[in-house]
Amino acid sequence: MKKYLITLIPVVLLGWQRGPVQDKAPMVTVEGSLEEDIKPIPAQYKAEELTTRILSSYHYRKTKLNDSLSAAIFDKYIDGIDHGRLYYLASDISEFEKFKNSFDDYLLKRELDVPFEIYNVFRKRFKERSNYIQTLLGETKPFDFSADESMNTDREKAAWAKNTDELNDTWRKYLKSEALDLKLSGKPDTAVITTLRDRYKNRDRALGRIRTEQVFQMFMNAYAESMDPHTSYMAPTSADRFKQEMSQSLEGIGALLREEDNYIKIVEVIPGGPAFKGKQLKKEDKIIAVAQGDEGKMVDIVGWFVDDAVKLIKGPKSTVVRLQVISADALPGTPPKEYRLVREKIKLEEQRAKSEIVSINSSNKQYKVGVIDIPLFYRDFEGAQHKEKEFSSTTRDVQKLIVNLQQANVDGIVIDLRNNGGGSLTEAVSLTGLFINRGPVVQVKEGQGEIEVQSDNDPTIAYDGPMAVMVNRFSASASEIFAAAIQDYKRGIIVGEQTYGKGTVQTLIDLNQWVPKETDQLGQVKLTVAKFYRINGSSTQLKGVMPDLELPTAFSANEFGEGSQASALPWDQIPSSRYDLTNNVNVKVIDQVRDKYKQRLKSDEELKTLVKTLDEFKKARENKVVSLQESKRKLERDEAEKKRLAMKQLGEDSLDDEEEDADVKPTDAPKEAKAKKDIYLNETGRILVDFINISKEPSLAGTKKKN
Repeated sequence: MKKYLITLIPVVLLGWQRGPVQDKAPMVTVEGSLEEDIKPIPAQYKAEELTTRILSSYHYRKTKLNDSLSAAIFDKYIDGIDHGRLYYLASDISEFEKFKNSFDDYLLKRELDVPFEIYNVFRKRFKERSNYIQTLLGETKPFDFSADESMNTDREKAAWAKNTDELNDTWRKYLKSEALDLKLSGKPDTAVITTLRDRYKNRDRALGRIRTEQVFQMFMNAYAESMDPHTSYMAPTSADRFKQEMSQSLEGIGALLREEDNYIKIVEVIPGGPAFKGKQLKKEDKIIAVAQGDEGKMVDIVGWFVDDAVKLIKGPKSTVVRLQVISADALPGTPPKEYRLVREKIKLEEQRAKSEIVSINSSNKQYKVGVIDIPLFYRDFEGAQHKEKEFSSTTRDVQKLIVNLQQANVDGIVIDLRNNGGGSLTEAVSLTGLFINRGPVVQVKEGQGEIEVQSDNDPTIAYDGPMAVMVNRFSASASEIFAAAIQDYKRGIIVGEQTYGKGTVQTLIDLNQWVPKETDQLGQVKLTVAKFYRINGSSTQLKGVMPDLELPTAFSANEFGEGSQASALPWDQIPSSRYDLTNNVNVKVIDQVRDKYKQRLKSDEELKTLVKTLDEFKKARENKVVSLQESKRKLERDEAEKKRLAMKQLGEDSLDDEEEDADVKPTDAPKEAKAKKDIYLNETGRILVDFINISKEPSLAGTKKKN
C-alpha cells in the first residue's frame, strides 16, 4: 500500500533534462534598508527552472503555462504583496498590467527582473506610507473621535487609490480605527499614539529585513498556488522551518503560526497542547499582543515576523503567557479577548481518542450514548514497523474504547470528528474496518489516471450497533474519508455541517536532489499529485461530505473550507467500487429521524434560540463597515460582545474554565459526562436515540476484536 497524506511519497522525475542557463548572474543585495532594491541571486534562477518544470509536468492538474495562467499568477502575486490594497496606486497597477500575460514567459525563460521590480515599487510605496504615518502620529491631536465617519474593513476588492491624497485618507481612517480600538480597550491617549508609533516602526523594521529569498518565494508561490491551494514552493529557510515545525510545536502553547496581512495567525491548534486543552484558540485567530506571566505588560506584535513572535510566545515549561486575540469569526469592532495559558510540553497521549457517556432523555426514558472524541488520525509508523506491542494507533485506541462502552451497556455510539483536520490515511481505512465487515474504503487517483482502491480486508467487526458520526466545517481529509465510507456503506448517520472538502494528496520534493553538486540550497516544492474519491466514485474534493442531518451553523460554505479557495481543484467522479451495503441506515429511517429533528427546531427553546442567535451572528458578520465615532463604535463593540456572550452561553464557545483530565487512557472505563454545554453533542445524541427507536433498537453486541 502506498503511503499518502501524512507519509509523503517521492516523485520520480523520468527523463529529466536541464534547461538552458542564462549568462547573467545578478549581484546579491544586502537587505536592511527600504532605500535599497532587492535583486534575485543566481541560485534562484536554478530554483525557478526546477520548480517550473516540476509544476508544469507533474502537478495533478496538468495545467500548461500560457497567457491565461499568467494572468492568474499576476493577480495572485499582486494580491500576495498588497492584499489590503493599502500601498500601490492605481497608476502602479496600470503600469504593471503590461506584464500580466508575460509571467508564463518569465518562468519558462528563467527571468526574475519584472517580479522583483514589481516588489521594489511596493517597497517605495511602503516607505511613502511610513513617512505619512509617522507624520500623522506626530501631530498633537491626530484624530477627532467625535467626527461622524465610518470605514469599510473589507478591502479585498476595494478600488486602488487614484492618488496619494486618496491613499492618505484611507490610511488616516485605518489608523484612526486602530487608535479607537486601543482607546476603547482602556489605553490613555498618549499610550495609544505611542503604541501605534511602535507598531509601525516594527513594520518598517520587518520590511527592511525582507530577504531576496522571501520575495522569490512569494513569486513562485503565486505560480504554485494558482495550480491549487495546497501546492507551494518553500525557500531554503522556510523549508528548514517546515522540517522542524512538528518538533517545535511540541512545547509552548501548542499552535502553529504564520504571518498574514501584518498579523500573526494561527494555522493549526495542536491536539494535546495548552491551546487545545483550553479550547480557547482556533484556526485563523489573530494574536495581536503577548504578555509574560500574570502581571507582565502586553507587547503589541502586529507587523512582527512570525519567528520573532514565536520567541515571545514560547517559553519555559509551567510559565504563564497571556495573549490578546481577535477571533477568526469576530464581528467588526469586536474587542480582542485575553487568554491565559500555561506553557508545557505536549503530551502525545492527550492527542489520543477519549470516551465519555452522555445521558439522553427521550419519551421519559433515559438512554446512555457513548461518545468517542478523535482529535486527529494518529499512528506511530515507526513503532508499527518495529512491531511494538503498544504503538500509538487511532484504531487500536478506539477499539479499546468501544469495548469499555459496550461493557457500560451504552445504547449507541457517537464518533466525534469535529475540528479533526485529518492525519494518517492508514488509520482512516483501518478505523472504518471496525464498523464494517470488509471492503473498499477510499479510492486514490493519481495524475496519470491510475486508480488505487484501499480496503479493509479484516472480516471482523468491533461494533455493529447504532452509530452516528459528528462532523463540522473543519473536519477534513482523513476525517472526510472515514465519514464518507460510513455514509456510503449506510453503516451510520452523519450529523453536523458540510465538511472542509480537502480531497487532494501532496508530496514533498527537495530541489537539491536534481543538482547534487551544487552547494547552494534551492528549497522544496510541496506538490499535489493525487485526489481522494469515495467508494461510490464521488470525490471528497471541494464538496466534502454532506451530513444526513444538518445542524445549525455560523459559517457559510464559501467562507471556510476548500470552497473558499479560488484555485481549488474541481469536484468530479470516477467509477464506483464494488461494495456491499450494510443496510443499517435507509432513506425511510433517515426521513423519519429528520422529521423529528425539524419538529424540535420549531419547539425546543434551546434550539430555537441557537438558530436565532446564529442567524443574527451571520448577518452581523456580513456588515464590514465600522464607525470611527467613539460613541457609535462603543455601541458597536457592546453589541458585538453581547452576541459573543450569547454564542458562548449556547455552547458555541467552550467554557474557559473547563478542565481536561490529563491522565485518562484509552483503556480507562468511560466516565459519565460532566455538566457542560455542548448543544451540538446533545442534539446528536437525541438524533441517535431517535434513530435507535425508529430502527427498533438493533443489537449492540460486539464481535471478535481486531488485532
